[in-house]
Parts: sequence; C-alpha cells; structure tokens
Amino acid sequence: MDVIGIIPARYSSTRFEGKVLADMLGKPVLQHVWERAKQALLLDDLIIACDDERIAAAARGFGAKVALTAKGHLSGTDRICEVVNPLEVKIVVNIQGDEPLIHPTMIDKVAQTLLDDSAISMATIMKAVDEPEIIADTNVVKVVIDKNNFALYFSRAGIPFHASNSQISVPVYFKHIGVYGYTKDFLFIYKNLPVSYLERTECLEQLRVLEEGYKIKVIETKYDTIGVDTPEDLARAIEYLKKESL
Repeated sequence: MDVIGIIPARYSSTRFEGKVLADMLGKPVLQHVWERAKQALLLDDLIIACDDERIAAAARGFGAKVALTAKGHLSGTDRICEVVNPLEVKIVVNIQGDEPLIHPTMIDKVAQTLLDDSAISMATIMKAVDEPEIIADTNVVKVVIDKNNFALYFSRAGIPFHASNSQISVPVYFKHIGVYGYTKDFLFIYKNLPVSYLERTECLEQLRVLEEGYKIKVIETKYDTIGVDTPEDLARAIEYLKKESL
C-alpha cells in the first residue's frame, strides 16, 4: 500500500465536547470529513481512528472503516501510530476529524509531495489569508516559510509581525490547515520526539518537529477550511456550506 488516510477522532474536547458528532446540515461533522476525504485520488485506504463507541457507531452508520484505539493516547498522532503500526504502507496522511470543509486535493498534494521526493519526510498545507480578524484569531494557526516552502515557524500569533517602519507595505499571511502527511518511518520518529518548549508554549504539537531540527514542507492551496473547535466555528462552517451549495 502506498498511501493511507487516517482520521483521528475523539469525543472529549475541552472547548466543544462531542464536536465530531455535532449535526451539520443533517450529518455529523465527522461524516463531512470522511466523505470529502473519500474523494481523494491517492488514498489506498481510509480509516477513522477513535476511542469512543459513540463515534465508532456513528462512523459505521455512514459506511466508514473504523479502528477502535486505546483511550489513553495523549494525541491524535499516538492514535494514528496504533492503527498504522502493523500495516505495510509508505505514506500516512493525518486528516483532522474536525475539518469538515477539507478539500480532497489537500490530501493528494501532501501525499504526492512525499511520494515524489524521498528527502521530504513530513508535509502540510497552508492558505494565504488577508482578513484582519483571521490573522488576529488565536484559534487560527499561522505559518511562515522559507524560500523553499519549508516551515520556519507555526504560531497562534499573527506572524510575520508588520513593523511600523517595515519596507513591506502589505505582508503575506498564511493560515495553517491541519492536514499532515508523513512517511511511516518518520511518523514513529515524530511520535517519540520529546514534548518541546515551544510546543508547550503555543500548544502546537508540530513545533516539536522544528525544534528537533527536522523540516516540514508546506504546500499552498487555494481552498479554505473552517476547523470546528467551538460551537461558533460550527455555525460558521454551516453557513459556508450553505453558500457553497447555492
């Protein structure tokens, strides 16, 4: 198998418990994620990895392949590792269970990047944004990149900071979209990296990769998403879907 997609989904969430099962125009959030991921061209398999029978039952109900994992995992990465450990696969794509507007090309782009270049072990997605409220929103992660589109830093802050004496009239800001691809080998390296200072500071797990000196390729997309972290996010995502269907 070349590429597998895993959707980690947990019921407990500090800001919005049960969000992956929240109703979104007649379907749970998780079903929207799964249906869009199923449209990706490069996935040889797609599995929902969860630790709660309520999620498993809902996922089976809409036809998904489900893996029940241990409840003690501290992150989605740990949950993914449990599922893929016994599998013969080259590339693993981590598809967040709370991203109901994910576009299938995002999955294909991270997978293709890793398939095409063996020197790249991890890839993710970004989108250019210019809305001041999005740039200032600490729930929206921003990323800055080098000239080769490798991540320099991820932050909840509006980076890069636009200094008053800057020679740049309008900076370009990129919103990070939480779709990750890894080689299977690097996934287990990542899992075993120690929790880092910056990760603890920003509560962003991917920062441990940069602090340990590894690189993350960042691929630009023209498609936007709305991650569902709060009930307010869910309302925004529903409105977006309504407009999309017009």
